[in-house]
Amino acid sequence: MRHISFESYLEAGLFKSRWLLAPFYVGLVVALATLLVVFIRELIAAVPEMLSLDAEQIILSVLTLIDLSLAGNLVLIVIFSGYENFVSKINTGNSEDRPSWMGMLDFSGLKMKLIGSMVAISAISLLRSFVSLTEPGTVLDERKLFWLVALHVTFLFSGMMFALMDWLAGLTEERRIAEMAHAKVPASATETPP
Repeated sequence: MRHISFESYLEAGLFKSRWLLAPFYVGLVVALATLLVVFIRELIAAVPEMLSLDAEQIILSVLTLIDLSLAGNLVLIVIFSGYENFVSKINTGNSEDRPSWMGMLDFSGLKMKLIGSMVAISAISLLRSFVSLTEPGTVLDERKLFWLVALHVTFLFSGMMFALMDWLAGLTEERRIAEMAHAKVPASATETPP
């Protein structure tokens, strides 16, 4: 009779606990639907006024829609890659619509995509603030502008630091693999004949 240890039960329970994350991703789907509702509301509000708006106001409306679209992309990236990395693989069969990065985006890649999206969203918000300054009667809020620039610079710096850390980790991994490969080669194979 086979004896199953407490450790086996514990490890099986820990492994199955990954499913506790699934409701988080379902909640993010609800958040994505909420972003869609806001996007449609903004679009419906902007379309009838397009002919009467000046260029700056149209640019502000379009930037708002782009901002919402980027936020939606960010949420979708987190849903797909987070679920696949931490819960289970998503079976899409042979669907040609499956994004090429699905299943290939590890945690490091997810961080880079997230920070890239955050930088893009921050840049759009900053641009929207600068464009709104051209509208007549707009009061310059220096404090708000300062914090938007500071936030954007912080995201840029964070992105560069993440990229640097990933690059250094890649170098360390390459060195480790090279050392393991060198250790497996017999000394006589590396010696040159006289």
